[in-house]
Amino acid sequence: MDIELVCEGLEFPEGPIAMADGSIVLTEIKAGRLTRVTPDGRKETVVETGGGPNGAAIGPDGAIWITNNGGVFTWLDVNGLTIPGPTAASHIGGSLQRYELASGKLETVYEACDGRRLIGPNDLVFDRQGGVWFTDHGCATPEGRKYGGIYYAKTDGSHISRQRDHLIAPNGIGLSPDETVVYAADTQLGRLWAFDVAEPGVLAPGPGFAPGRVICNLPDYQLLDSLAVEAGGKVCVATIINGGITAFDPGGGVEHHAFPDLICTNICFGGADLRDAWVTASSTGKLYKARWPRPGLKLNFNA
Repeated sequence: MDIELVCEGLEFPEGPIAMADGSIVLTEIKAGRLTRVTPDGRKETVVETGGGPNGAAIGPDGAIWITNNGGVFTWLDVNGLTIPGPTAASHIGGSLQRYELASGKLETVYEACDGRRLIGPNDLVFDRQGGVWFTDHGCATPEGRKYGGIYYAKTDGSHISRQRDHLIAPNGIGLSPDETVVYAADTQLGRLWAFDVAEPGVLAPGPGFAPGRVICNLPDYQLLDSLAVEAGGKVCVATIINGGITAFDPGGGVEHHAFPDLICTNICFGGADLRDAWVTASSTGKLYKARWPRPGLKLNFNA
């Protein structure tokens, strides 16, 4: 696979969105901002979000929605690589934010669910009804992890529900092409989960004592980050340690596409045929572009 370096000097990039004008809007988690990268590699700040903006997506209102982890990480420099460190002592929780491109207005829409503060919102995807599925990654503490979960919310601020709780480290999230399945990648387990959708915004009970169906557990020590789904149904998950993108077939098969970074964190699809893939290489602060072997799934909302 031919890989093109589009941009460098980013501060732990994540959450890429392929915009209609050919640019990529992404988050810089360490810097606490949204950034636009033009096709020729120039960078411009879209908005300073504060905290730790992680995932980003266009909503039904044309705004950019952001899962902000609230500045959960301390940051380590390890041999010139930027590595997320232990939870910052100042961290109190994260939020779901909305940024209106036309007016420049940034607002916090959700900080809690059923009276419990969101810990570290991570990634998000909008369904056809205009609701948003998102993960809360939880966080590490000196005594152990605070569990994460999967949430569903309406964009008018009227509803948020916790659809799965007590997950180890849910990260990337996506929908199957027919929207009958929510996929979520667990970072620490190296596992891709599938959760069946009972109705819009509601997950069906898992099989037996399991929270969902296991698509695949990666062997050895590989960690999973954010994801995007292909038009044909494969789930492409950014992979850490074995740096690159792992494409999971819903039947359990995998293929790996290497990218030159230990910590690849996300992928998005764009271009006329949805075969242009942009990958965030976060520890080196770079954005790459490649021609993917298959088209990505067209998202429900774009800008």
